[in-house]
Amino acid sequence: MPEQFLTLGLPKGSLQESTLTLFRHAGFNFSASSRGYFPSGDDPELRAVLLRPQEMPVYVADGVLDAGLTGLDWITEREVEVVEVTDLVYAKQGFGVYRWVLAVHESSDIRTPQDLEGKRIATELVQVARRYLERHGINAHVEYSFGATEAKVPTLVDAIIEGTETGRTLRENNLRIVDELMVSTTKLIANPASWEDPWKRAKLETIALLLNGALAAYQKVGLKMNVHRDHLEAVLAALPALRKPTISHLSDDVWHAVETVVDQRAVRDLIPVLRRAGAEGIIEYPLNKVIN
Repeated sequence: MPEQFLTLGLPKGSLQESTLTLFRHAGFNFSASSRGYFPSGDDPELRAVLLRPQEMPVYVADGVLDAGLTGLDWITEREVEVVEVTDLVYAKQGFGVYRWVLAVHESSDIRTPQDLEGKRIATELVQVARRYLERHGINAHVEYSFGATEAKVPTLVDAIIEGTETGRTLRENNLRIVDELMVSTTKLIANPASWEDPWKRAKLETIALLLNGALAAYQKVGLKMNVHRDHLEAVLAALPALRKPTISHLSDDVWHAVETVVDQRAVRDLIPVLRRAGAEGIIEYPLNKVIN
């Protein structure tokens, strides 16, 4: 066991698999059983524990954990003091953000927040909901929802405040969005005292750097190709890049090897253009990290 180590909370539940995958791409390999709470890892300076994101801000703020991953939504809900080390834009279904919205049944006559006066609302974000109603000068009853929130409208409650990535579950339950309360992303947070510790801060900054590098790589691919010098100018003109592509001579001065990094979503259309411009032997390969 190393003399110093960092206690790190990883989100258990819907974000667990995508988080472990992200850490793996960043170079930190954790393994956990489906019922386990203490994943083993290959970095002896890290001690990990799996916790619900809802609980993470409190344990980090209280110093039980040095750091953890949770959403801005739960930091806001818990109203605790933590250091936001970095923003990590990923979610359980991939990339993007998590929106917390006010939703009602499609048959409801609630059209604006003001129509909530005297109504009953179910949500997990009780404090956020109450502050939202206060800002709008609305008196309504807010109750904590223990799950299956979408199913409670309109039989049990008049409206819900629920999180969504795509809105698909809301639509499948015949719900209509009335308003958006907040946008949340995953964040790496730290205990303030831990952040002031030079060793722990350096460790957290390294983790943040590698996680962001892994996230950047998710949306990029590498391209390699051979280009005759007569076609080099045309190929380079067609080739987007993070910076300028790397160009090197092959065994003679006639052919060049060109290598670059491009957006993954652009590759489908880009490769035929490069081929027509004169590129040969085009190779596409995945990336683990892109560090800017």
